[in-house]
Amino acid sequence: VNALTAAPSAWVGTLAQIAAAIAVANGVTPPIQSELTDASEAVAKSLLSGERKAILLGNAAAQHPRASELLTLANWIGSQTGASVGYLTDGGNAVGAQLVGTQPGAGGLAAGQMLASRSPVKALLLLNVEPVLDAADPVAARAALQAAQMVVALSPFKPTGRDVADVMLPIAPFTETSGTFVNAEGRVQSFHGVVRPLGETRPAWKVLRVLGNLMGVTGFDFETSEDVRTQALGDFSGIPARLSNASDASVNMSVATPGLERISDVPIYAADAIVRRAPALQLTADARAPALGLSAATWSTLGLTEGESVLVSQGGAKIKLPAHRDVNLAENAVRIAAGHPATAALGAMFGAVSVEKA
Repeated sequence: VNALTAAPSAWVGTLAQIAAAIAVANGVTPPIQSELTDASEAVAKSLLSGERKAILLGNAAAQHPRASELLTLANWIGSQTGASVGYLTDGGNAVGAQLVGTQPGAGGLAAGQMLASRSPVKALLLLNVEPVLDAADPVAARAALQAAQMVVALSPFKPTGRDVADVMLPIAPFTETSGTFVNAEGRVQSFHGVVRPLGETRPAWKVLRVLGNLMGVTGFDFETSEDVRTQALGDFSGIPARLSNASDASVNMSVATPGLERISDVPIYAADAIVRRAPALQLTADARAPALGLSAATWSTLGLTEGESVLVSQGGAKIKLPAHRDVNLAENAVRIAAGHPATAALGAMFGAVSVEKA
């Protein structure tokens, strides 16, 4: 098996090396000039000679600051090798979000840009999200929320945004309303509420409809969630053909980050507000407190033994975490879970970090 392992800041460069090796083999121009290495040539040879080939990008690739460039390179490699290109989607309804066009329009800002903007956003509407745990950079998210003149939070849970929200509107979790997801295949999956909404709670789409009506906005006249689904998705039979992994982002080479750098995963039972509050799930092994993963080289350099804790610093924050050796990491990569209160003080999911013995 031919494999390449790299820290996040080198992912674009590593894919570019593989693309360059494929370009030489096929006699074509690569998407960007890059040096050839024995390892990249070996991976390129495997992709060119295989019969059933697929290039799959995972959650970390989707969350990466240069996600569009990674997708552009993956698509180019797929087109040159005959490999299928796809995503292991980030979240249960990521495909549905793409279908309904949840991207910023002309002059608009993506969520990350809103929460990282140096110029505070005047007002923010939070829908079923806990920014300090759900955002890629919880420190920037908290700062943006505190700088906004007004924050309105729609959530089933009282603690959500309690320290930053000016107005809180109760909405029903998915178990108390009907709705629709679209999975990675493009399959439409609808469901019904199994219990009545609690108290004065209402499904989020109804709350948004009333807000739209009060503000005189057109297109907020839906009577049922099925009306919303019909308007949003149209003809279900054509959905797979409407899905696309296309990316035309310009690829730029950059110097890899010196020193140690963070790579993040979001534990399965820290992925959303519901599982974070499920007592039974939080008692499982998958919900244990985060530990810091270190490569064998870094582990040896620090002289650690199993069970020891380390101090990890990112930005202006420093926290203490138990450490373990992770043989799957690149030499200068440090694995730190995101989406968890124990690590929320550190900041962005990717970036330079420092580690020392506690």
